[in-house]
Amino acid sequence: MARRGENIRKRKDGRWEGRYTLPDGESGRNVSHSVYARTYREAKDKLSEARKEVESIRAKRAAPGEVLWGTAAEEWLASVEGRKKYATYMKYRSVYEKHIKKTLGNIPLSLVDENTLARVFGEKGKNPMSDSIGRSISCVLGQIIAYASAHYYTEMPRYSFRKPKGANSHGQALNQTEQAKLLQCLYEGMDIHKLGILLCISTGLRLGEVCSLKWQDVDLERQVLHVNRTVQRIAVDGQRKKTTLLEGEPKSIFSRREIPLSDEIVKLLTPYQDIEEGYVFNGSRPMEPRTYQNKFQRYLKDAGIDKKNFHILRHTFATNCINNGADVKSLSEILGHSDVKITLNRYVHPTIETKRRHMNSLSAIYGQYVGQKKP
Repeated sequence: MARRGENIRKRKDGRWEGRYTLPDGESGRNVSHSVYARTYREAKDKLSEARKEVESIRAKRAAPGEVLWGTAAEEWLASVEGRKKYATYMKYRSVYEKHIKKTLGNIPLSLVDENTLARVFGEKGKNPMSDSIGRSISCVLGQIIAYASAHYYTEMPRYSFRKPKGANSHGQALNQTEQAKLLQCLYEGMDIHKLGILLCISTGLRLGEVCSLKWQDVDLERQVLHVNRTVQRIAVDGQRKKTTLLEGEPKSIFSRREIPLSDEIVKLLTPYQDIEEGYVFNGSRPMEPRTYQNKFQRYLKDAGIDKKNFHILRHTFATNCINNGADVKSLSEILGHSDVKITLNRYVHPTIETKRRHMNSLSAIYGQYVGQKKP
C-alpha cells in the first residue's frame, strides 16, 4: 500500500519502491524513475537523495545558455573516467583536447548549432582528416551532446562525420604485387620480428595485440592463438608531453578471442618457442608499438614499398580471406569485431581481380543460358 503523498509503496515481492520523475533530456516529457529498498525508511532516504539530485539537475537546466560547452565536456569526461578503462578515458580526452576544445570550449551550449559542430571537422578543401579520426571525433561529440541534453535540458543539434566528396577507403589493403614483395622480404633472413609481421598478415592481429603476445597465449599443439591483452602508449593525464606504455584488457569483449594458426605459421614459430620465454617478440616485457611500427617501415622500404600504416596488415588479411571464399561471420570473429557490418564496411577491399572473376562467372552463367536455347 502506498504512503499518501510520498510516492512510496510496498511491492508484492516485499521490497519498498519510491518513485520520482525527471524530464527527459531530448523530449522534455516527464519520465518515471524508481528506487528500491528492503525497508520503508531505506526507501524514503534513497528517494530523498534522488530528489536532491533531480533538483540539482533542474538547477543546471534552468539557464543552459550560461553553461559553456567546455564545462559540459569536462563533466562528461569526469563521468567517463569513473566508468571506462583508463586507456579509453585518455583516448576520449586526447580527441577532445586535440580536435574539439579549441573550436567549441568557450561557446555557450545554447549557441552550438550544426554549423558550429561542422567547424570541428575542418574547413572545406583544407587537408581533409582521415576516416578514423573523423569517426573518433564524431563519437566523442555525440557523447558530449547526449550528456549536455540529459543534464542541462537543452535541445542540442546532431552532427556526424561525413567523408568529403571523392574521399574513399579503397587502397587500405596491400595489392598483390606489394604483398609478393613484402613476403619475399620477410622470408629473406627470417627472424622473430619478421615472423611477427607475417603473423599479423596471416591472422589479422592488431599492433597492440601482437606486441603484448606471450608464449602462454600460443598453443602450437592445438594450432591456436589466444588474444588476452593489448598494449598501447598513452598520454599521462595532466602531463601534456609525458606518455606511458600501458598493458591491459583487449579492446572489447569481442577482441578476447581464439585464432586458428596455419601449418606454415606453426612450423615457423616452433623453433623460437624452444629458446624464448615471456613475450613472444620482446622477451621479458611487451614490445614497444612504436618500435615495431618502425621495424615494419624498414621492411617496407627494403621491399621497395611506399610507407604504410601497420594496420594495413589487418586490412590485407581480411581482404584476402574474403577473396578466397571465407564466410563473413567467421572472419568477423577472427578479427574480434562486434558486428559483421564493421568487417564488411571497413576491412574488406575487393580487388579488381576479384571483381573480374565475379564478372566472368556471370558471363559463364549467361553462356549456359545461351547454350540451352533451342535453334
